[in-house]
Amino acid sequence: MARRLRPVGLDFIEDAPTRLCFAARTTAGPEAVYRALAEDVEGWSQWFGAVTLARPTHGGAGREVRLVGGTRFEETIMAADPERRYAYRVDETNVPGIRALLEEWRLTPADPCSGTLVRWTFAVDGPAPLRLALTAARPLLGQSFRSAVRALDARLTSRRPAAGQ
Repeated sequence: MARRLRPVGLDFIEDAPTRLCFAARTTAGPEAVYRALAEDVEGWSQWFGAVTLARPTHGGAGREVRLVGGTRFEETIMAADPERRYAYRVDETNVPGIRALLEEWRLTPADPCSGTLVRWTFAVDGPAPLRLALTAARPLLGQSFRSAVRALDARLTSRRPAAGQ
C-alpha cells in the first residue's frame, strides 16, 4: 500500500534526523554524469543494480522508481542544476515507517582534465527503529552506491569516441 510522505524542501538535506553520505569518483566528466542522472532516467536500471524501473513522470518534473524486492517511489525533482546537482523528494512509497525522504547527487569536477567526484546524500526522517536500521544498513547502501557509480562510469566511458574520431 502506497503512503504519502511529508513534503520537504532542499534544506532537509542538512536538517534531516538521519543523513547518509557517500562519495565516489568517475573518470567521466560532470556533464556526462549529470545527463545520465537527470536526462536518461530510464537508463538508471542499466547501471544502478537496485533499480528495476525508472521513468520520468509529470513531463519530467517527477520520477517513478522501482527497486529490487518491490519497493516503489513516486518522486518530485527538487533541483536539476546541470553538471552540479540533481535532487528529488519521495512523495509516495510502499516502504513502512518513512515520514520524509530526499536524495541529492552533487557533482564536482575531480581535476582540471577529467573526472567527477559524485556525492550522494540520503536524508530521511522516520521513527527511531527505522533510523537505526538505516544506520546499520549504511555499509550495504555505500557498497550499492559505489557499485552503481562504477557501472555508470563504465557505461559512460564505453560511449566515448576513440581518439581521432
